[in-house]
Amino acid sequence: MQITTKVTPWLGFKDQAEDAARFYTSIIPNSRIHSVTKNPGTGEPLVVQFELGGLPVSALNAGQDWKFTTAFSFSVACDDQAELDRLWDALSEGGAEMECGWVTDKFGLSWQIVPAALPKYLDPATPERAARVLQAVWSMTKLDIDALEAAYSDNG
Repeated sequence: MQITTKVTPWLGFKDQAEDAARFYTSIIPNSRIHSVTKNPGTGEPLVVQFELGGLPVSALNAGQDWKFTTAFSFSVACDDQAELDRLWDALSEGGAEMECGWVTDKFGLSWQIVPAALPKYLDPATPERAARVLQAVWSMTKLDIDALEAAYSDNG
């Protein structure tokens, strides 16, 4: 079954669309490649349609060396520290670790690797808790779920 939506993110690559899609679908749960359309002139991959965690995404080999910026990122909600660590390690290999749970992968795409509970921790109905959690997030590179839970509970 192919998911259809009115809005689908497109990622532009010089010539690594299929490599990137295979990498992303190999590490993000509930992901798969739907199709690879070949360039009729060269036989090389042109468009890759895939799913990341159930989100439809398309990748294009544009032939131009476009660069990603942190103005666009994917956020992955992790259920536990083991999942967060696994994704962080896979995505940062060949890329760069950034502050506050952000990482840039080997293709230059930015990711936010965060606890699934983060919206609860940042609930505006509890501004004191949210402020403590934000202070903790701002002090981290890779996020530590136990430390964020402690900040939320004021046990840290």
